[in-house]
Amino acid sequence: MAVATETRPADVGLKREMGLIGATWASETSIIGSGWLFAPLTAALLVGGGAVVDWIIAGVIIILLALCHAELGGMYPVSGGTARFPHFAFGSVAGIGFGFFSYVQAVTIAPIECYAFITYASYYWPSLFNANTGKITGTGLWVTVALMAVFTAVNFLAMRMFNRVNIVVTWWKVAIPVLTIIVLLFKFHPGNFTAGGAGFFPGGIKGLTAALPVAGIIFAYSGFEQADQLAGEIKNPGRNLPRSIIIAVLIGTVIYTGLQVVFIGALPPAQVGNGLQHITNPLVIAGPFAAVASLAGLAWLGHLLRIDAFVSPSGTGLIYTTGTSRISYGLARNRYVPQIFGRTDARGVPWVGLIFAFLFGLLFLLPFPSWRSLVGVITGASVLMYSGAPLSLAAFRSQVPEADRPYRLPAAAVLTPIAFVIADLLIYWSGFEVVWKLGIVLVIGYVLIGISMAFDKDRPPLDWKSAVWLPVWLLGMGIISWQGQYSGGAVAAPVNTNHIPFWWDMVIVAGFSLVIFYWAMATKLPREEMMNLVARQGAENVESAPGS
Repeated sequence: MAVATETRPADVGLKREMGLIGATWASETSIIGSGWLFAPLTAALLVGGGAVVDWIIAGVIIILLALCHAELGGMYPVSGGTARFPHFAFGSVAGIGFGFFSYVQAVTIAPIECYAFITYASYYWPSLFNANTGKITGTGLWVTVALMAVFTAVNFLAMRMFNRVNIVVTWWKVAIPVLTIIVLLFKFHPGNFTAGGAGFFPGGIKGLTAALPVAGIIFAYSGFEQADQLAGEIKNPGRNLPRSIIIAVLIGTVIYTGLQVVFIGALPPAQVGNGLQHITNPLVIAGPFAAVASLAGLAWLGHLLRIDAFVSPSGTGLIYTTGTSRISYGLARNRYVPQIFGRTDARGVPWVGLIFAFLFGLLFLLPFPSWRSLVGVITGASVLMYSGAPLSLAAFRSQVPEADRPYRLPAAAVLTPIAFVIADLLIYWSGFEVVWKLGIVLVIGYVLIGISMAFDKDRPPLDWKSAVWLPVWLLGMGIISWQGQYSGGAVAAPVNTNHIPFWWDMVIVAGFSLVIFYWAMATKLPREEMMNLVARQGAENVESAPGS
């Protein structure tokens, strides 16, 4: 049955109580989290002074991906958007993969932000973190669980109240890094950028590209999509949602680049005598910026930064707990997971999704006992999730060209395939260790969601033809990663073979990505089937939606 082109998906039970500032700060508080506390150090260890260039490159990459999300969110302002756009464009079989990675990415952020909190807090409470092993202790684990429980409890507030709390926290989170940049500029040592005679790019182009995912740089930018995840609760989403995403990414890029500059520049020259890649001071390793401030004779700033290390990760963990519950809400609207995940209480809070965000988050604490051990997997899951945006945008441009788009990505025919290629390169640069783990996670996701859908008589049709490219893409990326140049840094894990020469590996990834992109466009859902999927979540069907 043909469906009118004006049909739009609608959410049920959620309340539009967030304005432009709230939406911008929802993304900004996710971007300015634990990443700024640790990534400048890990980037300097991997890349040296050239780490500054990495932040600028990452900013350009993220802005391109963010612009794709801006058009999608303005076009279909539904909560848990990253889990729903691929569903509309390519059907359930492809949508399951992108939806599951959206959930994995979101549900793992709260634990990693707690790890950042614990690592910095160990300065005052040493029994929380073992500096020799680089892992939290048993006491630290229990404090982490308690902190995650607090995130969950605060999220039971109505969005109106939660939004007020988040805005106050985010103003603090933005102000402290800006203050840090200004103050540390007065302690600047230009020679640090080439210390030890290693030069500005001691790791070369390979080190530069590997650091984007491995050092946590891309991870640090994660969160710009939070406005998309909360789109069902944003006032005037056609105007506010695209603007909030773009503003948040631009602010984040300026702050992160400045922080990397002052982190390297403010280190006392004695700390980098053997080069930036050989920083060994345990205080710097455990709490980079606070230690640098103290070593530079700014004890007051060091204490302020340790306080911020409690506030900043907590704010990010708080909003990601929110986002996780909205993604599970979106998965329920797709009918991928039990409909109870779409239940909302009288305050418009998806309460079941909140509880499970807490429980599933706990599962990631034991196998990944530190901030750095979890960064790679989260980055890989994030990039796989982000790759769904340019695919969905390009598909929608063909399927529903007349749809209302408050923001339109310029030169989309050129920029969407470029964005997809960049996403695949980031996956490749993450290394084989991360890629094979993500493959296992994806198989688990398909099994769990498949079981759920098997018991749902109203599940959407399985659109195999529109997802025929998906297994080829995933397996192909795995094989290229295995034969390529990037291991991901593990010794005990399965390693790459280095059979594909450097430079040729990236050419192969780019060419393979373009083949997959245009194959996906050729097999996307026909217009009528795509619109029927939208209609299943449209306003005319709200009476059967979860939580209604």
